[in-house]
Amino acid sequence: MPTYQAVLFDFFGTLTRSVQRGVAHRSTAELLGCAPHTLVDVLDRTYYERACGRFGNAEATLRWVCEQAGVHPSEDAIRSAVASRHRAIRADTRLRDEAVPTLAALRGLGLRTGVISDCTHELPAFLPQLPIAPLLDVRVFSVQVGRCKPDPALYQAACRRLDLGPADCLYVGDGGSQELTGAERAGMTAVRLAAPDLAGHMVFNADEDWIGPVLRSLDEVVDLVERVPGRAGVPVPAVPAGCVSA
Repeated sequence: MPTYQAVLFDFFGTLTRSVQRGVAHRSTAELLGCAPHTLVDVLDRTYYERACGRFGNAEATLRWVCEQAGVHPSEDAIRSAVASRHRAIRADTRLRDEAVPTLAALRGLGLRTGVISDCTHELPAFLPQLPIAPLLDVRVFSVQVGRCKPDPALYQAACRRLDLGPADCLYVGDGGSQELTGAERAGMTAVRLAAPDLAGHMVFNADEDWIGPVLRSLDEVVDLVERVPGRAGVPVPAVPAGCVSA
């Protein structure tokens, strides 16, 4: 029986394949009367403010984004753009083929599972419709907590909801938002997923200097927890530096 009692996952780039903004985002810009490159620029530079839920609900947040972009759409346009953005982000989200089998296998081993994600309002709205939803015991979203990784508040929230200590949890992520460093500082064991497709993944504030354990495929998590002889886990071969851009 594994020593860990729970395995917690990042969402984008970890349970999903590499994420890039697809063509559907152009419709959002058009509805707002904004040049697509201008909207993307504002979204990129304000990501963490928005992912902390600083500006209120999805409509209030998009209204603030429009102000930063210098456009002033109608309220009807804002509402339509919120729906358009939801569809666009959902279209960008493709679960890894291994996601459901990995979560099911971990639960079959008696472990609990969860997601800790930096995200804006869209993910909490559509995650319940994804096939992984019934396999998650806890879901922690930055936009609801009001903090982003690597803030310990997100990891602590997951532990509280599971009624577990940080040392009971393994954290798996691609390394965005310095999430691996944050998990370790919170008292968890962390491993980095460095799947080949992540070379093109959209990521902010990556854990560039991560020197801890590295996995090449999500399903290797199951092998890892089955082999763990103690709390700190066992050595996992590292990917040579420069092979993957997280």
